[in-house]
Amino acid sequence: MTRRNKKAFSKISPLFFIFITVLINRFGLTILIPVMPFLVDQFRSDALTLGLLTASFSIAQFIATPATGVISDRFGRRPVMLICVLGTALSLLMFGWAGALWVLFLSRILDGLTGGTDSTALAYIADTSAPEDRGKNFGLTGAAFGLGFILGPALGGILANVYLTLPVFFAAGLAFFNLALGYFTLPESLKKENRESFELGDLNPFYQILKLVKNHRIQGLVWGNFIFNLAFIGFTSTFVLFLFRKFNWTPLESGVIFVFLGVTSTFIQGFLIRKILPRWGEATVTVSGLICVSLSMLMIALIQPNSSLVYPLLYTSMAFLSIGMGFFTPAIRGLISNQVSDKEQGKTIGGNQGLKSLATILGPILAGLSFDYIGTWAPFGIGSALILVALGCIMLNLRTLETVHS
Repeated sequence: MTRRNKKAFSKISPLFFIFITVLINRFGLTILIPVMPFLVDQFRSDALTLGLLTASFSIAQFIATPATGVISDRFGRRPVMLICVLGTALSLLMFGWAGALWVLFLSRILDGLTGGTDSTALAYIADTSAPEDRGKNFGLTGAAFGLGFILGPALGGILANVYLTLPVFFAAGLAFFNLALGYFTLPESLKKENRESFELGDLNPFYQILKLVKNHRIQGLVWGNFIFNLAFIGFTSTFVLFLFRKFNWTPLESGVIFVFLGVTSTFIQGFLIRKILPRWGEATVTVSGLICVSLSMLMIALIQPNSSLVYPLLYTSMAFLSIGMGFFTPAIRGLISNQVSDKEQGKTIGGNQGLKSLATILGPILAGLSFDYIGTWAPFGIGSALILVALGCIMLNLRTLETVHS
């Protein structure tokens, strides 16, 4: 590479790289949605195998993500980020070339074990942002999530029409491009004086999570965030089935409403939140977001199939949901991040991501059981109540922090 090219690369904002990294990471997950059942069907045709394949990624991520945060606190964000991106690229190649079912499982486990990209990206943002700017900068990752959620499945379906494994190799190519981009453009964000050593016990995900929930400064924030994710992930896992069973919606109609959710959420987290957070503050935005999400889920639970207002009510509820997500996610991350030292950013964010992975495992199970044994409304009615519990946890924590500061 010439000196001129290196100089041009060096002008690329690290936040731009973080945005691209999170976006490509989300691509790597969502682009598989249209093709994964067909690739698995080459070896096994039962739904259980597909479910176990999805769960294998979440379980591996739950085990590895807290450890990734601890390691990045010790050795820096840059090497951990690059290793995670490399792991994603290699796992996608394995998935595309898999000649046996066990290779598919191995690829998803590898992707989960090196799936600390998002948590390391969040720690990078925390390192390079002033405390008052962290919430709105965390919103960039939310915008990348939303954009990947919109474009990934659509692009996967288009490319699969050309060749079934083309979406997988396309995502792998993007990951390798991102690896090269990061290698040449990404500076280290964690200063040497802020690095912290760790013990082997710190790599235990349960130990990390236990330490996190015992931290009295962020205890209620952490529990509130976990309960929110438990309810929201349960919602996403049953919503399409709910639309089919209760309203007889087609896959196209379901897909359009998810695109609406993704577009509005991306706009809020990528643009609107940067205007609102400095004016309202993270605490107010967090509480407002939870109220919107709870109201959205309650509306969904109460909609009747014979109503002439099914479409307007569902889209209104999705608007409230996207506002709530767009408000809550970056604001709660900013609240938690600002209550821990610079030396603990990776550990704290990694522990939170580990808890989110646990919610990814438990949420669909609880929502599915309530859907089957209580009623189609149950995941959303219970989810609305859970969001209010999360709100209570966070408000108690905020009141404690106010008392400490006063």
